Amino acid sequence: MKRVLVVYFSQTGQLARLVRHLVSPLAGAVEVVEEVLRPRTPYPFPWSLLRFFDAMPEAVLLDPPALEPLAVGADEQFDLIVLAYQVWFLSPSGPATAFLKSEAGRRLLRGRPVVTVIGCRNMWLNAQETVKRLIQDAGGTLRDNVVFTDRAPTLATLITTPRWLLTGRRDGFLGLPPAGIAEEDIAGADRFGRALLGALRDGREKGDAPMLGGMGAARVDPRLIFSERAGKRAFGAWSRIIRLGGAPGSLLRLPLVVLFCLYLVAMILAVVPASLLLQRLLRPLLARRLESQKTYFELPSGP
Repeated sequence: MKRVLVVYFSQTGQLARLVRHLVSPLAGAVEVVEEVLRPRTPYPFPWSLLRFFDAMPEAVLLDPPALEPLAVGADEQFDLIVLAYQVWFLSPSGPATAFLKSEAGRRLLRGRPVVTVIGCRNMWLNAQETVKRLIQDAGGTLRDNVVFTDRAPTLATLITTPRWLLTGRRDGFLGLPPAGIAEEDIAGADRFGRALLGALRDGREKGDAPMLGGMGAARVDPRLIFSERAGKRAFGAWSRIIRLGGAPGSLLRLPLVVLFCLYLVAMILAVVPASLLLQRLLRPLLARRLESQKTYFELPSGP
């Protein structure tokens, strides 16, 4: 019987439900081992405002939290590894980064095919580039990438997602849709699990071709490519500034976190709408470049 290791950290519970739906067709046909990442200092949910933004520098600079020891042995052998992660500030979540950079995680990944599963608001390109690099550094091979996003309009999610993270409430309000990945998308994730089961039965996890090609596993919205790039630069600069105030929770760091909060609110209110309008006007001129970028970021599984 083939063995599949499923690794994830889920703060709200949404990613855990998504992953379990996705791998449910494997149950009974292969041995599925679930590894839930556990930070030694748990992250709160809901977050407080300052605690949420204080987590940004370490996420962006890939300075991960300490994890509790993995339940699975670092030298256990698996035919496939499914790594599911959230996106924090356009970077992989702290626990996901901790797994990818840990000695135990690297030993588990070495020589193994990996399928990444992303659950996020809508921007995941830079986070996946980081994860791809860390998988490669560990000696693993990224075979497929599956992405689930909030399908609501971008400007709506800039309200509904923070409300969910800071209050725990994800229901629709004031005419806005519920926050998070649609329930029908979560329920339909098992179609990828059925494809993975077929690939495992045929031994295709040992080859080079993606196992989920042609299934719409990773769809890129070209309108967000330049916005995400600009956001990544801004988060990188602010991360280094905030780190000048010391470790997370430091009193010297608090004023810098507050300044970043004010900057982000101003950017969302003024810069983001203007940027989206400008990109819409320039799209005909950028069409070829955006299509090339879209094709690249949708690899390896494709649209």
